Amino acid sequence: MSRNVHFVGSIPLADAEEVFRTTAGILGDAVRRYPDGETGPRKAWVQWQIRSVADHDQFELTAEGPLNIEQRGNRPYYRLKPGIAPDDVRFGPLGYAEEARRSYELFAKLRAAGALPATARFLVAIPSPLAFLNVLIAAGDRANVEPGYMRRLLTEVDEIAGAIPHADLAVQWDCVVEMLVAEGVRSSYIDDAPEALAGRLARIGDRVPVGVDLGYHFCYGDMEHKHSLEPPNMRVMVESANRLRAALRHPIAFLHMPVPRDRDDDAYFAPLDRLALAPETELYLGLVHYTDGVAGTRRRMATAAHHRNVFGIATECGFGRRPPETIVPLLELHAACASDTATSSSRPGR
Repeated sequence: MSRNVHFVGSIPLADAEEVFRTTAGILGDAVRRYPDGETGPRKAWVQWQIRSVADHDQFELTAEGPLNIEQRGNRPYYRLKPGIAPDDVRFGPLGYAEEARRSYELFAKLRAAGALPATARFLVAIPSPLAFLNVLIAAGDRANVEPGYMRRLLTEVDEIAGAIPHADLAVQWDCVVEMLVAEGVRSSYIDDAPEALAGRLARIGDRVPVGVDLGYHFCYGDMEHKHSLEPPNMRVMVESANRLRAALRHPIAFLHMPVPRDRDDDAYFAPLDRLALAPETELYLGLVHYTDGVAGTRRRMATAAHHRNVFGIATECGFGRRPPETIVPLLELHAACASDTATSSSRPGR
């Protein structure tokens, strides 16, 4: 294949084994990093972390009734109970490390049996702290909760890296709030200056040990397969990537940027001319869309190649809550377009 393929994270099949076998069976070594699909409760993305606050003795709901994690707009959030100081906020295990250890054991077993490529890494995708705070925590308490949640999340990274050989591991940070804040349509209620956003992402990235692949998924939301904001072009993504590279000590192994279905025009991709990634960083463009198939994907690939020829392909976001019967055709679409020499003669590589 002439281009590599990246899976952002969620793949709604029955379990991790079906995800590994199905994806690798179709795409093989075109994929360098295989996720477990975030099946089961994790299919709700960061909303899965309601488990961390719903029964926490330091938090309470801002309104009566349970939090509907699929609800948008005006919904109840969790806040700190009266008398809880920010320095006293503590979180127990979040579940990311536990799930990663379990899935890696299966990954290693299947790879040893030849069901996964021998060179593949296991990908763990984790929502950034701002995602947790924005989705579950009341605006006025986000700055107070952030240090405690950040400490626990970084401990989860330590535990993941302690349980999985570094040469087998990739960690991806999912960044949606950061992108919406940078686009000017959302506030984190903490510090939304560009340098502050990059600094937070650099802090969680630099916690990833040397030898582990570090990546970032720039996300614009995917509720009901719709962005919270349709990016007008790639300017903010490119500026954020350049700023992040400068702030990080850890090298970026891969970076993912979405492309809306209706954007196959030069104006959308033109900011890629100013993307200043290190030579070893793989860029993946989320331009594969199930709804317009090979023809639409090839149009977007051809336009993108005018501005940056070396890139891999992906969907805009995770496969999410897509009907399971569409998964194999979507994977086959990736395979068809990754092998399309009409739009490229090179693969992203190091």
